[in-house]
Amino acid sequence: QVDAVCEILDARIPMASRNPDIDRLAGDKPRIVVLNRTDLADPKATARWHAAFQRQGMTVLETDSRSGKGVNGFAGAVRTALRDKIEAYAAKGQVGRPMRVMVLGIPNVGKSTFINKVARRKAAAAGDRPGVTRGKQWITVDQGLELLDTPGILWPKFDDEEVGRRLAYTGAVKDDVLDVETLACHLAAMLWARYPEAMRARYKLDPPEDASGYDLLTEAGRRRGFLLARGEIDTERMARVLLEEYRSCKIGRFTLEDPPERTEACATN
Repeated sequence: QVDAVCEILDARIPMASRNPDIDRLAGDKPRIVVLNRTDLADPKATARWHAAFQRQGMTVLETDSRSGKGVNGFAGAVRTALRDKIEAYAAKGQVGRPMRVMVLGIPNVGKSTFINKVARRKAAAAGDRPGVTRGKQWITVDQGLELLDTPGILWPKFDDEEVGRRLAYTGAVKDDVLDVETLACHLAAMLWARYPEAMRARYKLDPPEDASGYDLLTEAGRRRGFLLARGEIDTERMARVLLEEYRSCKIGRFTLEDPPERTEACATN
């Protein structure tokens, strides 16, 4: 029923936010990748991911669907992805035949907000929590473009625990599914490894070289004055603060994954 498949990804975690079944299910349909929430991601990392997906033959668009930045380029991206099909229809005299694009994305990746910006009206239910869209629906953007909105769905089992954690960092998995303190310890360790200067500036950290994620969380809580009755550090409170400040970009614009070529280079080095 569709001419192309568009997958909305979180630019902070482009691989973790990709459903591994989509490549198989989409078959040989032309593919469009939307790197959404670029306002929260590391710009240099986004550029590397853009190039990596292009090398796979996909049409790539960078957007911030909340502000609408980049969304106006979607129609052009569809025309680029479907150039051969549009020319074939024109050769048959079917000029102006609407292009139909299925839009996919995991929960809470900004898919419905993106669709509403493209359609220039509230055509899809949107919210700050996962699971707002409940069923599929066709949305007419204009005479030349129709979108099939689909519910955000997570695959039933994560092959890698780290994938599940990264989805939880960004809010794609509800906070009550995983232990918040454990999650925040992993996030603190990852951010310290990738963006130590930003973490040091935000939380006034000066840990030893072998500091664990729990050590970082405890030190940040102490610096913030999050103390319990007996003088212990309220690490649960600090955990929730860290997650909120990461998601709202108060610490900085961070990307938690590297494209394959950089990962391979790091492994080689």
